[in-house]
Amino acid sequence: MAQPTLSCTIVPRYLPEQSTPGQRIYAFSYTITIANTGDMAAQVVARHWTICDANGHTEEVRGLGVVGQQPLIPPGKSFAYTSGARLRTASGTMQGHYLCVTEDGRPFDCEIPLFVLDARADGVPVRSHTLH
Repeated sequence: MAQPTLSCTIVPRYLPEQSTPGQRIYAFSYTITIANTGDMAAQVVARHWTICDANGHTEEVRGLGVVGQQPLIPPGKSFAYTSGARLRTASGTMQGHYLCVTEDGRPFDCEIPLFVLDARADGVPVRSHTLH
């Protein structure tokens, strides 16, 4: 049976021009590329994030699609988007998963691996390989 094989590459960035450390506002962007290396198209339907700052404050974020879209990713293709998060500390983490659906209607999760948001360590890529 044909299967999608999705992987995520994440590149986080600190945004000093949008941050105010004196007011405990640290802004970050992250660019995620979702690649389909399998043999079946998959659609990203929803997302779930767990965002933690260095003080242990945790926020859960759930929603439909990514950046207002529910991209269909054919085999051999990828979809990239950039989004952002604000923390009350200079560092923290994000992780989560995408709810996806195969082109024949089977749901599956694609893991978004834990990655670090750190005002001191900018732009280090994080990769995952999730087989479903």
